[in-house]
Amino acid sequence: MRTVLNILNFVLGGFATTLGWLVATFFSIVFIITLPLTRSCWEITKLSLLPYGNEAVHVDELEPQSKNSVLNAGGTVLNIVWLVLFGWWLCLSHIAVGITQCISIIGIPVGIANFKIAAIALWPVGRRVVPVEVARAAREANARRRFQ
Repeated sequence: MRTVLNILNFVLGGFATTLGWLVATFFSIVFIITLPLTRSCWEITKLSLLPYGNEAVHVDELEPQSKNSVLNAGGTVLNIVWLVLFGWWLCLSHIAVGITQCISIIGIPVGIANFKIAAIALWPVGRRVVPVEVARAAREANARRRFQ
């Protein structure tokens, strides 16, 4: 079912959002100042291409033992730079594609996935795209650690 939904997403406009993420990735490489944003760009490009079966998870959820407040502060600064340069137009592109997809009944699930990615497009630094099963296992492990 994931494969069918991923193909449907690509055909109904996911190619446009993925192309937008590839352009943002290219520009983040070209402008030396934005080079630290390249990894986040690439991670969300993968999510835009294959939204079903994958999930964007913050690094702190995947590796809670390596939490670092200095890195989190740097990530916040990078996210602000990202929002100003790339995030707003990528978010708007996901919203536009999502609305277009929701016009047809068959495109509603794919449109909803684009709305979720639109929120991530605003603040992507520090997120990694992992399979849904890995994200679920990381959240369960974190919940066990917190409540023991």
